[in-house]
Amino acid sequence: MVNEQDSTEPAFEQLVGQLDYPMFVVTTRASDRLSGCLVGFASQASINPSRFFVGLSKKNHTFGVAQDAEYLAVHVLAREHVDLARFFGSETGDEIDKFQQCQWHEGPHGLPILDDAAAWFVGRIVRRIDAGDHLGVLMEPFDGATTPAAAEELVSFSDVKDLEPGHDA
Repeated sequence: MVNEQDSTEPAFEQLVGQLDYPMFVVTTRASDRLSGCLVGFASQASINPSRFFVGLSKKNHTFGVAQDAEYLAVHVLAREHVDLARFFGSETGDEIDKFQQCQWHEGPHGLPILDDAAAWFVGRIVRRIDAGDHLGVLMEPFDGATTPAAAEELVSFSDVKDLEPGHDA
């Protein structure tokens, strides 16, 4: 008898390997600690009430800061700023202060907001869910901004799939 999980896992991995998910940069603050990372596991989760779901790798520096945070900021970047996405995906806050190497301003609740974002929103963390090697964070969005660049092509997985991550997933 074939184990159903064993037979479907390769098909699932093949399917998701072909998808070109949008990529997001998530930033957060807990006390005086700032952190941010590139995130591929994220999606709107509800219309009413508004909810957004973010998956943070448990090996990531941002995961540790987010454990103590009340809020997250989620940024989308136009393809012209793919270098910023690659920077947040290939460097780790364990070794450098990413915010000394990019342009940002303080947003709601002191969250770091990336100046080059095509759009961003912040949300209050309403639930944390163990999702395996990632922590699922369910957010209630409440503030944000968008620019005309948000309608342009946004950074997606195909733009960053070759980068060396700051941490393994």
